[in-house]
Amino acid sequence: MTETATGAQPELTRRIREAILDGDFAPHQRLIEADISARFDATRAAVRTALMNLAGEGLVERLPNRGARVRAISVEEAIEIVEVRMGLEELCARKAAANLGDEDAAGLAELREQIQAAVAAGDLVGYAALNQEMDRRIRELSGHATAVQLLERLRAQSARHQFRLAYHPGRVAQSAPEHIAIIDAVLARDPDAAAAATRTHLEGIVRVLSELP
Repeated sequence: MTETATGAQPELTRRIREAILDGDFAPHQRLIEADISARFDATRAAVRTALMNLAGEGLVERLPNRGARVRAISVEEAIEIVEVRMGLEELCARKAAANLGDEDAAGLAELREQIQAAVAAGDLVGYAALNQEMDRRIRELSGHATAVQLLERLRAQSARHQFRLAYHPGRVAQSAPEHIAIIDAVLARDPDAAAAATRTHLEGIVRVLSELP
């Protein structure tokens, strides 16, 4: 593989990953290398490597003599993923609270206001995007590279169920105060409170997932 091809590989993997998470490819849909190659203007060898990378992330499954397809994540597995995330996200919240500087605090406080505004306006799409941004900032503030890497892989696997949760009746009324509580604990630079608020939020996600059909 050339240096150029090597440098482009993570970008191709990212683009295919995003297409899967955005629902462009449905669960159990076969991923045909020739079609993906044409869609993303990439060589079939590069596509094959990207699919192998995504299989390692749990988003794609390889089929003997049949190529690859999008892996379907059951509700039961999604619950297990959230349970595993609890310890990692508590760790990140705890470290974010301990590491918070004044400039980052100002940005987090502004994000808090944006979340409240989105809820007040009934903007579910905006609210969901702001929640993702909050999660990203806390992971970044934690400075814990290993936890962040593991969390990104776990969150990608359960992304479809996270989307369903966002539109679950009454979910915003429950989750918004939980998110605000996490932000407030980090802003207070209280690691124990940040970890506890994070656990409470994730336990709520497990309860709602358990109720999904």
